[in-house]
Amino acid sequence: MNRVDLVSTMAGASGWTKAEADRALRAFLVSVQRSLKRGQPVTLVGFGTFSVRRRKPRRGKNPRTGQPMHVAGGRIPRFKPSRDLKRAVR
Repeated sequence: MNRVDLVSTMAGASGWTKAEADRALRAFLVSVQRSLKRGQPVTLVGFGTFSVRRRKPRRGKNPRTGQPMHVAGGRIPRFKPSRDLKRAVR
């Protein structure tokens, strides 16, 4: 399922137009991004939790040359599915 399919499904399930469903989806995604940027997790009960993890800097290897290199640390988004979502997928 891609974004267009998701918007169509949302529009059909809610009775909204596709434009309204697209605006709602965009607003949701922007809200999640802003929250994660502030370091705040987003929990959707029955679906899962979006959070931010810290990754430590480390030494890696350039796959092309084999030379050791420094890989910078940083923050990465993470999603942990809920128990209900895991059961539904099984």
